[in-house]
Amino acid sequence: MGTRIDYFDDPSAPQANSIVPSANVIVTDDAGRILMIRRSDNGNWAVPGGGMDIGESIAQTAVRETLEETGIHCRITGLVGIYTDPRHVVHYTSNDEVRQEFSVVFTARYVSGDPTPSDESRDVAWVPRDEVGALTMHRSMRHRIDAFLRGEGLPQLG
Repeated sequence: MGTRIDYFDDPSAPQANSIVPSANVIVTDDAGRILMIRRSDNGNWAVPGGGMDIGESIAQTAVRETLEETGIHCRITGLVGIYTDPRHVVHYTSNDEVRQEFSVVFTARYVSGDPTPSDESRDVAWVPRDEVGALTMHRSMRHRIDAFLRGEGLPQLG
């Protein structure tokens, strides 16, 4: 497995060569904790998510990616934002793909399952809201989670 390198407004970033609609999901449980993963490809904490497959809706992508990466079944409940800033690119070193950001960030509720790591997540944990800020993550992920914590729930224009 290669690594994932996020760039934001970085003049040394490689040029994007693809764009893939993707979903991220902020899943909460009855205690209000947030489902977080530690990514296998860069070691950063993030919420579950990934690229959309042909034949599924973006909401189906969100549910599938959450289950694949965490072992948790969830139900989509809302929208945090739509993130399409061309200054944010992600370089996947395994195939030299450089994606321009296109992410729909959903809210969801826990339905069933136990946190279980996968090939894409070396750790999966329910994290109390007041502890999320201490986790190491890319600034783009922090921006998305902060928008959720502030209760914005509006599409992002950038």
